[in-house]
Amino acid sequence: MEKKIDFSKPLVVLAPLAGYTDLPFRSVVKKFGADITISEMISSNALVYKSAKTLKMIEKSPSEDPYIVQIAGNNPELVKEAVLILNDIPGIDGIDLNCGCPAPKVFSHGSGSNLLGDLKKLEDILSTVKKYSNKQYTTAKVRLGVNEKIPVDIGKAVEACGADYIAVHGRTRAGKYKAPVDYDAIKAMKEAVSIPVIANGDIKDYDKAKEVLEYTKADGVMIGRGAIGKPWIFYQLKHGVEDISEEKKKEIILEHYDATLNFHGEHGTVMFRKLLHSYSKGYKGAHEFRDIINRISDAKVMRDMIDNFF
Repeated sequence: MEKKIDFSKPLVVLAPLAGYTDLPFRSVVKKFGADITISEMISSNALVYKSAKTLKMIEKSPSEDPYIVQIAGNNPELVKEAVLILNDIPGIDGIDLNCGCPAPKVFSHGSGSNLLGDLKKLEDILSTVKKYSNKQYTTAKVRLGVNEKIPVDIGKAVEACGADYIAVHGRTRAGKYKAPVDYDAIKAMKEAVSIPVIANGDIKDYDKAKEVLEYTKADGVMIGRGAIGKPWIFYQLKHGVEDISEEKKKEIILEHYDATLNFHGEHGTVMFRKLLHSYSKGYKGAHEFRDIINRISDAKVMRDMIDNFF
């Protein structure tokens, strides 16, 4: 079977971000240049208990190809059940195990970045995914450790499970989103394993992405928070352009809005407010604009507001 992911040149990947990387957002970044899109983090428990909300989170846009679903879990039996459910859902090209989420409620459940403190357990769970999945790819998203940095040990543990690539956020769990990103540690992981490594953490613009690839020799960059409010970063990287016209930005924002309404229904208008807060950053009159849109729940009025403001 032909491999869908081609690592012969560096890839640009959308990171999974809870509350942001839903189907509408993913379809927009896909259209404008993301090579791989990944679902929001899915709890294995929620999947096994057939939560309708969770099943909706897995739906993908027809353009998303290759498409990876990210799961979190700390119990091999439940993870196995979750994988078997995903096996029956067409259109998914891989399953990614979240070993990086620093959120307290995920961590205290023993999932996410908690697994970095117990590499034996990480291997048990990732090997379970690899063993039972019928998808083309098994991958892991990691950080550098819980409190201390052990990038080489983590890289080797993930590789030993037969993973196809690793995405690494260059901070420890303790570093949350504030500590400086350690690109040396990403580079060390890249040098220690023979599978592709994708660099993640504070990649906010075109120049930074280029610099990180050059420095770490990673096989791609993964962009998460850097894409909120500026999803055109994928377009810039894909096409090698630094400047993006205001027209292009507006086209992307409106497309994102329409896709949100299409997927989430009327409620999409209210959901889109927080996104408009990000989109309007740096624009003249952004403050007043935010005040006004915070009170709008009519879809057509909101679209006119966006059209006029941008």
